[in-house]
Amino acid sequence: MAGVPGLGCLEMEHMDAVTPGVSRANSLPAEGTIVERALLWAFIAGLAWCPFWFGSNVLLAWGINAVLFPGLVAIYELSLLMRGERHPVAMKQIKVPAALFAAVVLWTLIQNATWTPDWLHHPIWQMTAAALNRPIDGSISVNRDLTNLALLRLITAASVFWIAIQLCRDASRASFLLWSVAAISCAYAAYGLFAFALTPGRILWFENPYTHGFVTSTFLNPNSFAAYAGMGFVAICGLILRLYRHEFTTVGGSIRFRIATFIEVTGQKGVALLGGACVILVALLLSGSRGGITSTALGLFVLGALTLRLRKQQFAEQREAIIVVGALLVAAAFLVFGDVVVGKITREGFRDESRISVYTITMRSILGAPLIGYGYGTFADVFPMFRDQSVSTWGKWQMAHNTYLEVFQGLGLLFGSMLVASVGLLVLRCAKGALTRQMNETLPCVAASAAFLLGLHALVDFGLQIQAVAITFMALLGAGVAQSESSRLALED
Repeated sequence: MAGVPGLGCLEMEHMDAVTPGVSRANSLPAEGTIVERALLWAFIAGLAWCPFWFGSNVLLAWGINAVLFPGLVAIYELSLLMRGERHPVAMKQIKVPAALFAAVVLWTLIQNATWTPDWLHHPIWQMTAAALNRPIDGSISVNRDLTNLALLRLITAASVFWIAIQLCRDASRASFLLWSVAAISCAYAAYGLFAFALTPGRILWFENPYTHGFVTSTFLNPNSFAAYAGMGFVAICGLILRLYRHEFTTVGGSIRFRIATFIEVTGQKGVALLGGACVILVALLLSGSRGGITSTALGLFVLGALTLRLRKQQFAEQREAIIVVGALLVAAAFLVFGDVVVGKITREGFRDESRISVYTITMRSILGAPLIGYGYGTFADVFPMFRDQSVSTWGKWQMAHNTYLEVFQGLGLLFGSMLVASVGLLVLRCAKGALTRQMNETLPCVAASAAFLLGLHALVDFGLQIQAVAITFMALLGAGVAQSESSRLALED
């Protein structure tokens, strides 16, 4: 890993990892190191693949990901068994989120079961049996195929989290993952700008008339790409802030000397990161996504609040300079490329009457089955049962454009809350690590900020339901949880 850009600056950050009593992750035998490095490269290759095929929002991609990521988990677990090693992060460290998640998975299986009592089954099965004049097995879920697919995607996301939390207990591997996510996001943003300029209306080699005038990269719509690009922008900004923190914590002298150091760092070590950030930012602005851009801005605010907190006097003196320079760069990009966003807001505002109507209808449907739900992932079949004239009769609503409402509609209020809480508790752990860790706090900061970004975006769109977004986020979340505790603490099982 020594050849990876930016890892050279980790020597200082790993001072807490070379003292007696360090965790297993920093004292791996050579064989274990080789296996885990190979798995990390395969894992990152999977993260790079996910956005390629329409953001993994098609059946083929779901199948590939369902084999790839759980397969990496199986290989990893088998390698630990053969080597007689322990997990770097024990299950007991995340026992409450894990228990909540397990309960959700069990309930989803029950929703799809045909052996449950008839009085629990949705009436649509009786109506179908009467129409076909033959018996049909019923279930709580109104569409067992959709529930199976949703469960498949949920387990895939969980496997991504598990492999990330284990591989990224080691600080250098965690840093490499963060660099990789930033680089992958930059590459897809660059392709999006290239396609926007040279092949408008196309995604890869396919025609897509809905992308005219907006950057979507390889995603089917600009809002989903905005969620992915926003997450990548937060990741690369986290790396930029870490670079300046590392360079300026040891810098003293006059103001002129510190300014000269700032310029030198920016022109040498920071040029690649700043260039990548500009590429992602321009692509994000040209996506024209109001929700994506707004949530990214708020996510950056959280990142700044967590990263630039006053802890070291030397860095505090440069904090204002970094904020001012960053704000100027963002403002300049917005002035040059923000016409798409401004024009869309001028035409449509921030309020979407159709979505408000859909939210109202979805909430009404939730009240129809508040405890048992209609089956996880069945919004597309449930919504037409409650659709009224407040929504245009044109088109089909496949998503509620609010992930929380879909979760509550599918799982019911109790188990839907469990799923949200299982992720929320992990995010809180990252936020705690961001506030308490003295070194290697970048990933917990980025993970908590990305969670805030996507959590807000999920209120107005379905970015988290696009697998490329969900998988990348779970990778960052797993790495953030792994790095939320000092490497001096043993978290093994």
